[in-house]
Amino acid sequence: MNLLGLANHGLDNFEQIAVVIVVAIAIISLLYAWYLRNLVMKKDKGDENMIQVWDAIRVGADSYLSTQLKTILPAIGILTVAMYLSVSIVPPTAEAIEEFPKNTEVIIAIGRTVAFVLGAGFSLIVGQLGMRMAIQASVRAASAAKRGFNEALSIAYYSGTVTGMLTDGLGLMGGTIIFIIFGKASPDVLLGFGFGGTLLALFMRVGGGIFTKAADVGADLVGKVENDIPEDDPRNAAVIADLVGDNVGDCAGMAADIFESYEVTIVSALILGISLTTLTGELKWIVYPLIIRGLGVISSIIGTFTVPIWENIPIKFLRAHDAEEAMFRSYEVSSVITVGISFIIATTYANDWKLAALTSIGVALAVAFNPLTSYFTATKKAPVQEIVDSTDSGPATTILSGLSLGMESSVWALLVIAISFICALLLYGDAEPIYVLYGVAMIGIGMLSHTGNNVAMDSYGPISDNANGIGEMAWHNSDDEEEMKARQIMADLDAVGNTTKAITKGIAIASAVIAAVSLFASYMVDINRVLASLELPPLNTINVASTKVFVGLLLGGALPWLFSSLSIRAVSRAAGQIVEEVRRQFRIPGIMEGTVKPDYAKVVGISTRSSQKELIPLAVISIVTPLLVGMILQVEALGGFLAGVILSGQLLAVFMSNAGGAWDNAKKAIEDEPRDIEANTGKGSERHKAGVVGDTVGDPLKDTAGPALNPMIKVVNMVSLIAAPLIVRYEGLTVGSGIVMAVLFAGLVWAISQSKKTVK
Repeated sequence: MNLLGLANHGLDNFEQIAVVIVVAIAIISLLYAWYLRNLVMKKDKGDENMIQVWDAIRVGADSYLSTQLKTILPAIGILTVAMYLSVSIVPPTAEAIEEFPKNTEVIIAIGRTVAFVLGAGFSLIVGQLGMRMAIQASVRAASAAKRGFNEALSIAYYSGTVTGMLTDGLGLMGGTIIFIIFGKASPDVLLGFGFGGTLLALFMRVGGGIFTKAADVGADLVGKVENDIPEDDPRNAAVIADLVGDNVGDCAGMAADIFESYEVTIVSALILGISLTTLTGELKWIVYPLIIRGLGVISSIIGTFTVPIWENIPIKFLRAHDAEEAMFRSYEVSSVITVGISFIIATTYANDWKLAALTSIGVALAVAFNPLTSYFTATKKAPVQEIVDSTDSGPATTILSGLSLGMESSVWALLVIAISFICALLLYGDAEPIYVLYGVAMIGIGMLSHTGNNVAMDSYGPISDNANGIGEMAWHNSDDEEEMKARQIMADLDAVGNTTKAITKGIAIASAVIAAVSLFASYMVDINRVLASLELPPLNTINVASTKVFVGLLLGGALPWLFSSLSIRAVSRAAGQIVEEVRRQFRIPGIMEGTVKPDYAKVVGISTRSSQKELIPLAVISIVTPLLVGMILQVEALGGFLAGVILSGQLLAVFMSNAGGAWDNAKKAIEDEPRDIEANTGKGSERHKAGVVGDTVGDPLKDTAGPALNPMIKVVNMVSLIAAPLIVRYEGLTVGSGIVMAVLFAGLVWAISQSKKTVK
């Protein structure tokens, strides 16, 4: 049997069939996304007022994404050329020469370049189509809230599932087809695929994050605090930009973010799997991760489809009490299916139960982040209630309480990740180190096997937020009982959305760490391949006691702080401009009376300009810094640099994400209290104003700087992985390398100074 030429790669009959089935599952995932899209699009968009608000959001989001695409395309073009040239500088691996004995360099160069464009294109498609689906769903969910809770939940969640299934389908299809074409040479090509997706995710995360939080901060400070008007009051010129930002940041940005984690874990698993295949002669190390990813897609389809069912299930103790519990149940359904079948596959095909155990650890790690993050960010849990209580004594104690919560949550998240790594060590501790490294990569495969569920939960958040905003703007003066009931349903769904967004951010951060550790392992493997070809001793350990390595560790630990600083500074500058613009418009006669319509487009324009300004400089910092460290301090120090980036980035990202999510939900908890100014409860109270300040501080942390660290960590690791063989081969300072270092340093200085400039 020779399906699609797979026998040429050494696959037996079962493995050939399995790989073809994986491609078929990827197609099924895309068809399921299309089915859910049609299901949602059949729902009505509500009354004329709702459609007017929705259309303004749609136009603003389309305008932003068009501008963003024009900004990043030149950079993608330059890096496409660099991908092609990278193969002529760093020769292909021995596996690539074995697969393609003739014209190896040209074949790998073309393959890596096409894969780079494919990875970037898929990431862009997931982000753009996911965002457009979210916009279509929000107005329909708002309309459905008039008819009942379950229909509104179904629309919001199924729309998010569309994005999740696109992520699953395209990510699985891309990685598998590259393996089908290139076989054991696929790691040479997959580097381009992973880098393309990672770079686009960085652009979309940074740009969307700055846009959304600049508008949100400006809207809250002037609207809620200064003028004591509702969150999505149509008199506030920043509300449309705020609602647009939810889509371009949390939908487009998050979808691209998780998609590239999905890509990168496949890349690292296959790189390490091919090393084990070379060592053992067995192809199970390559095929098993692909099978698990296919199994995860099927599990996600079944799990996501059950979300609306839990609300009406006749068995009382199984019935979900709210939207959050229904989503958790769907995740558990997917998890049980994946874990159960993985043991059957591992024992019957791979004859190694440890592979299924690694898959289970990864699934358990993702499941563990649900209650862990929920505990620190949900409105009903003790930590958020502590923040609510702290608002009695003003904004200062509110900030301190949130900072404390975020710091603690980061420690527990790191501990959970560390335990998963220890489990891999226990399973393969008596074998060669490469087995443990592969085990970590397989934990990443298991953790992201339910990407469809993860993205659905995340996209649900901005969809329900937008639905709530559309309802509040369209019915802000209404006392209709049906509309008031619908607004409460949407407010409840929105509160759950804050928690699910925080949960998926936690999973995204953890997956970024595991993907980065897997890439770090691949980095060591690649270095040793080059060293072996040069007949030099292997680099089995990185000596932290070495001064060069320790300097690299320090620089790596500092990079996430610089990156976050520049991201938050960008939000602060843009928010300041929006505050001034909203204040100016409030002084226009008729705005506060509701007889004159604000200029929403002006604020959208400010947010767009501010966010686009930061895209290229922050990407340059992420790409140039590891190259400089590697060229100046060499490969061992670059390894220390990567370790510093991973550790510092994880702690900082979780801290910012959870602190911001907790502040946001503390504010919402106060808003749900009965309004009584004398008793200091509800909207307009001093407690509420303190909560708004906390939320305002937390917004750029949880939706800009924190999430942007995920793709930044992986960009740094991908660049290091691609550059490592070159650095090994060309050690020492020459005129040519000196010129290159000078250019890179100039680029770094330009990027930092550019990020500090004020937008005119």
